[in-house]
Amino acid sequence: QVQLVESGGGLVQAGGSLRLSCAASGSIFSINSMAWYRQAPGTQRELVATITSGGSTNYASSVKGRFTISRDNAKNTVYLQMNNLKPEDTTVYYCQAIVVLLNKSGKYNYWGQGTQVTVSS
Repeated sequence: QVQLVESGGGLVQAGGSLRLSCAASGSIFSINSMAWYRQAPGTQRELVATITSGGSTNYASSVKGRFTISRDNAKNTVYLQMNNLKPEDTTVYYCQAIVVLLNKSGKYNYWGQGTQVTVSS
Protein backbone atom coordinates (compact mmCIF):
# COMPACT_ATOMS: atom_id res chain seq x y z
CA GLN A 1 0.00 0.00 0.00
CA VAL A 2 2.81 2.39 0.90
CA GLN A 3 6.45 2.20 -0.12
CA LEU A 4 9.37 4.17 1.26
CA VAL A 5 12.38 4.30 -1.04
CA GLU A 6 15.66 5.63 0.30
CA SER A 7 18.64 6.93 -1.62
CA GLY A 8 21.84 8.87 -1.06
CA GLY A 9 23.93 6.51 1.02
CA GLY A 10 27.52 5.72 0.16
CA LEU A 11 31.15 5.99 1.14
CA VAL A 12 32.63 9.25 2.38
CA GLN A 13 35.73 10.32 4.25
CA ALA A 14 35.53 11.55 7.81
CA GLY A 15 34.50 15.20 7.87
CA GLY A 16 32.54 14.83 4.65
CA SER A 17 28.83 15.13 3.94
CA LEU A 18 26.02 13.02 2.57
CA ARG A 19 22.35 13.72 1.96
CA LEU A 20 19.84 10.92 2.36
CA SER A 21 16.41 11.04 0.75
CA CYS A 22 13.32 8.95 1.38
CA ALA A 23 10.29 9.19 -0.88
CA ALA A 24 6.94 7.75 0.15
CA SER A 25 4.43 6.59 -2.44
CA GLY A 26 1.20 4.62 -2.60
CA SER A 27 -2.21 5.00 -0.99
CA ILE A 28 -1.31 8.04 1.08
CA PHE A 29 -3.82 10.49 2.43
CA SER A 30 -1.36 12.26 4.68
CA ILE A 31 1.90 11.67 6.51
CA ASN A 32 2.26 12.59 10.14
CA SER A 33 5.75 12.29 11.56
CA MET A 34 8.74 11.12 9.55
CA ALA A 35 12.04 10.00 10.97
CA TRP A 36 15.46 8.55 10.34
CA TYR A 37 16.83 5.65 12.37
CA ARG A 38 20.08 3.75 12.14
CA GLN A 39 21.07 0.26 13.14
CA ALA A 40 24.40 -1.47 13.30
CA PRO A 41 24.55 -5.29 13.23
CA GLY A 42 23.70 -6.80 16.58
CA THR A 43 22.39 -3.56 18.03
CA GLN A 44 18.97 -1.99 18.53
CA ARG A 45 17.64 0.46 16.00
CA GLU A 46 18.54 3.98 17.15
CA LEU A 47 16.48 7.10 16.53
CA VAL A 48 18.53 9.71 14.69
CA ALA A 49 16.03 12.51 13.98
CA THR A 50 12.31 13.15 13.69
CA ILE A 51 10.19 15.78 12.00
CA THR A 52 6.47 16.42 12.36
CA SER A 53 4.13 17.45 9.58
CA GLY A 54 4.43 20.99 10.88
CA GLY A 55 8.21 20.94 10.73
CA SER A 56 9.16 20.49 14.37
CA THR A 57 12.36 18.52 14.70
CA ASN A 58 14.16 16.45 17.30
CA TYR A 59 17.65 14.94 17.20
CA ALA A 60 19.72 12.35 19.01
CA SER A 61 22.43 14.02 21.05
CA SER A 62 25.09 12.20 19.03
CA VAL A 63 24.10 13.97 15.80
CA LYS A 64 22.81 17.32 17.03
CA GLY A 65 24.59 20.17 15.29
CA ARG A 66 25.85 17.90 12.48
CA PHE A 67 22.67 16.42 10.96
CA THR A 68 19.59 18.25 9.70
CA ILE A 69 16.25 16.61 8.96
CA SER A 70 13.80 18.27 6.59
CA ARG A 71 10.78 17.28 4.52
CA ASP A 72 8.89 18.27 1.41
CA ASN A 73 5.24 17.57 2.13
CA ALA A 74 4.24 18.08 -1.51
CA LYS A 75 6.63 15.30 -2.53
CA ASN A 76 6.07 13.08 0.53
CA THR A 77 9.82 13.08 0.96
CA VAL A 78 12.08 13.37 3.98
CA TYR A 79 15.76 14.27 3.86
CA LEU A 80 18.72 13.89 6.19
CA GLN A 81 21.64 16.22 5.56
CA MET A 82 24.67 14.76 7.32
CA ASN A 83 27.70 16.99 7.78
CA ASN A 84 31.01 16.46 9.55
CA LEU A 85 30.52 12.71 9.35
CA LYS A 86 32.48 10.50 11.73
CA PRO A 87 33.49 6.82 11.42
CA GLU A 88 31.05 6.01 14.22
CA ASP A 89 28.21 7.18 11.96
CA THR A 90 28.87 4.14 9.78
CA THR A 91 25.81 1.89 9.67
CA VAL A 92 22.53 1.31 7.82
CA TYR A 93 20.06 4.20 7.90
CA TYR A 94 16.29 3.64 7.71
CA CYS A 95 13.49 6.10 7.13
CA GLN A 96 10.16 5.74 8.86
CA ALA A 97 6.78 7.36 8.30
CA ILE A 98 3.46 7.38 10.12
CA VAL A 99 0.93 7.36 7.29
CA VAL A 100 -2.81 7.92 7.13
CA LEU A 101 -4.08 5.82 4.23
CA LEU A 102 -6.48 7.04 1.55
CA ASN A 103 -9.22 4.84 2.95
CA LYS A 104 -8.83 6.60 6.33
CA SER A 105 -8.59 3.24 8.05
CA GLY A 106 -6.06 4.54 10.50
CA LYS A 107 -2.41 5.48 10.98
CA TYR A 108 0.22 2.95 10.00
CA ASN A 109 3.95 2.74 10.52
CA TYR A 110 6.10 2.12 7.43
CA TRP A 111 9.84 1.58 7.00
CA GLY A 112 12.24 1.98 4.14
CA GLN A 113 14.61 -0.77 3.07
CA GLY A 114 17.69 0.91 4.49
CA THR A 115 20.69 2.58 2.92
CA GLN A 116 24.32 2.00 3.89
CA VAL A 117 26.46 4.90 5.04
CA THR A 118 30.17 4.23 5.44
CA VAL A 119 32.57 6.84 6.81
CA SER A 120 36.27 6.11 6.45
CA SER A 121 38.84 7.52 8.82
